[in-house]
Amino acid sequence: MLDDTRGTSIDETSARYDGWRIVAVCFLVATFGWGLGFYGQSVYLAELHRLHGWPASLISLATTFFYLFGALLVAFVSEAIRAFGPRNCLLGGIVAMAAAAVVIGQVAAPWQLYAANALLAFGWAGTSLGIITNTLGLWFNKKRGMAISLALNGASFGGIVGVPLLVAAIARFGFSGAMMAAAMTMLVLMVPVILLLVGRPPGHGAIAVGEATAEAPSASHVRAQALRDFGFLSVTIAFALVLFAQVGFIVHLIAFLDPVIGRGQAATAVALLTAMAVVGRVLFSTVIDRLNQRLASALSFVSQALALAIIINSRNEMLLIAACALFGFSVGNLITLPSLIVQREFDPRSFGVLISLMTAINQVAYAFGPGVIGLLRDASGSYALPFYGCIGLELIAAILIMVRGKGRRAKILTST
Repeated sequence: MLDDTRGTSIDETSARYDGWRIVAVCFLVATFGWGLGFYGQSVYLAELHRLHGWPASLISLATTFFYLFGALLVAFVSEAIRAFGPRNCLLGGIVAMAAAAVVIGQVAAPWQLYAANALLAFGWAGTSLGIITNTLGLWFNKKRGMAISLALNGASFGGIVGVPLLVAAIARFGFSGAMMAAAMTMLVLMVPVILLLVGRPPGHGAIAVGEATAEAPSASHVRAQALRDFGFLSVTIAFALVLFAQVGFIVHLIAFLDPVIGRGQAATAVALLTAMAVVGRVLFSTVIDRLNQRLASALSFVSQALALAIIINSRNEMLLIAACALFGFSVGNLITLPSLIVQREFDPRSFGVLISLMTAINQVAYAFGPGVIGLLRDASGSYALPFYGCIGLELIAAILIMVRGKGRRAKILTST
């Protein structure tokens, strides 16, 4: 690839290419983003219920609000990067996430929980999938899929180390002290790293964060085209259904396992789930470019449905932990696969806007997962009913993802 602004060749396969240090930065950003913004929600639910006696449905609905408000912000991540640059957007996300962590630790009334989740949504928008895929898209073209896959291992790492460390810190310092420590750790580590390592993207990326070219349609045009394209909608809706089930299940996982196998073993199960997400993503990354990515997605959905069936019907500690591992094997790939499908099936100029749009739509859908599961759990008296509903969504999505339409390459962005 040629860097038009510098007249030099860019070798994305070289270990010396600057883009790989951006991958490292995004790995760390994802670690904190998912550790505090995603997997941390299961800890917040269990801890706030223990401290205040609030019903699971009330806390879960606050989580739903967090995801909905975050979805609104995520939809405009690509424009934010163009306006402020990737470094400033990443810094803003880290600072907002740290502030939200401190506030969550001080929550004493339900309305405060909603305020804290509003602030957390700003942090999530600046540390999660939309910002990471858009940022890496500025440095990578041919190796974009690999770069995204490697960076998003940080999301799984955030669950592997984040949940056990947070649970241990709460036991030692209390909820407020643990959240304060997490916020300070994130600021001390991430602010210098972003300032030192995230600079101006090369060639094609520099153009992307500057003024739009005459050949590039506006973001609003791309969104309008995408929402009329069946190929885009089949991918988006399928992943929306699965992420609804996946997020709802993970947020309630500790609360479900705690009375069955204890808090410590429940945290271990979450850590194993996220460790298997890394294993699954790494194994898939070596072959995913040679596979039918839609078929790989469908098989991942079915494997999660099977894991849920085991979890619902077993009370054996080892079998429950093994089922969590099976469920986790595809968790990482369900974060990565949408980006890879968009990379393969749609015009590359639309990548940033389409990923932001798909992420926002999916987040609106899975925002209701924790709340709906909480309501069904409270109404039925157990998690069996909502978890069986999740199995149904997984199987429907497995069918939908295989329906691509006319089988042609999507023509989004072919005209202005």
